Amino acid sequence: MTRPTRALMLLLLLAAWPASAQDLRIVNAKIETRQSSNLAQDIRQLASGLTEPAWIAYRVPLIDGEHSMCCWGDGSGWRDGGCCATCSLEGAATSISSGNRPVPLSGPIQLEQRFFWVLIRVAERRAQKVRMFSDNCPLDAGGLRVVSFGPADAAQSVRFLDDLLHSDLATGTTQGRLGQAVGVIAMHNTPAAVDTLIRFARSDTSSSVRGQALFWLAQRAGQQAEAAITDAIRNDPETDVKKRAVFALSQLPKDRGIPLLIDVARTNQNPAVRKQAMFWLGQSKDARAIAFFEEILTRK
Repeated sequence: MTRPTRALMLLLLLAAWPASAQDLRIVNAKIETRQSSNLAQDIRQLASGLTEPAWIAYRVPLIDGEHSMCCWGDGSGWRDGGCCATCSLEGAATSISSGNRPVPLSGPIQLEQRFFWVLIRVAERRAQKVRMFSDNCPLDAGGLRVVSFGPADAAQSVRFLDDLLHSDLATGTTQGRLGQAVGVIAMHNTPAAVDTLIRFARSDTSSSVRGQALFWLAQRAGQQAEAAITDAIRNDPETDVKKRAVFALSQLPKDRGIPLLIDVARTNQNPAVRKQAMFWLGQSKDARAIAFFEEILTRK
């Protein structure tokens, strides 16, 4: 295919995108729209009647800040040395970056992302995968049916994803295909998201979920997050989760994270945890970390 032909196809594809920013930007899909008054109930009812694989989509408010959620990591969104095409729903997991990276084929460039799409793959009447994409991310459904419920209440969405995650925990599938639900919850602009992450971090039965919740709490920051992270370092029964919590401290703003890391490196009773804190202090290149190392090295 020649470059002019590709350019013409891209222009035609661009013209096919929905005009409204509230519409899902998707091609190669058997798409239909529905209204929802009770998100969890409506999705369960729809999923129970599906006889072939499909995607269910809805749109919720995004946390403040510059966040771009697209397919930069899986290679499916790039063609011919960087010309952006579409993200395959059937492809790899969503990549998240700070800073908006507008997608040329997504229609008018949105300078600030305020919403994102949650997409759930359903097959054999069960949820198999959860993904999230920015409003300006163009998607390719691979010919599957896509049912869009449009705008949804963020707190309802968090409750639904919490229930979805834990209803599948019993079957042992969460650590695989539904594991991204924790990150999806974290991106919701609602206090319910932070409350849910804190509960996950403190008491979830899955070490994978606890570890992911600690990571995302660090991204959300705040005093509640710090308390949950430091509590995990002190009290979680698994060293691996404690080490993830130490990493979470390294993701906090330095004025809060560095003193907490120093305290862990100085006082924690677990050698592996102290070593992890020392590692992240070294990566920080912070003057307080250097002073702490000097203290240790000169101690008699």
